[in-house]
Amino acid sequence: MEILGASLRICVDDLDTAIPFYERLSGGRALRFERGGVQVAAVGSFLLMSGPEAELEVLRKVAATIAVKDVEAAHRLLGDLGATIIAGPVPTPVGRNLLAMHPDGSVFEYVDQHQD
Repeated sequence: MEILGASLRICVDDLDTAIPFYERLSGGRALRFERGGVQVAAVGSFLLMSGPEAELEVLRKVAATIAVKDVEAAHRLLGDLGATIIAGPVPTPVGRNLLAMHPDGSVFEYVDQHQD
């Protein structure tokens, strides 16, 4: 499994207010999308999320988003290493993702930009 990078997950009250700060900080433009009732903006290495508190409570349990070359390869390796796959792999607006709990109890999202 090839890890390409990681995104820091940040829950914010107001996405429109937060985006300009993170765009200036990272020098990049926000890519916005919605997922399960949560508004999301990917800005550089930051993943900003805003939405209903019940949804955000679940999202806060995920330590980070890990970009990988291939989610299927990550799925196989994580399983071999004793991780528990919580959800996925499932399609996303830009590829696929899965949620996995590592043997130490930490939870990570793994994403790729694989187009089927």
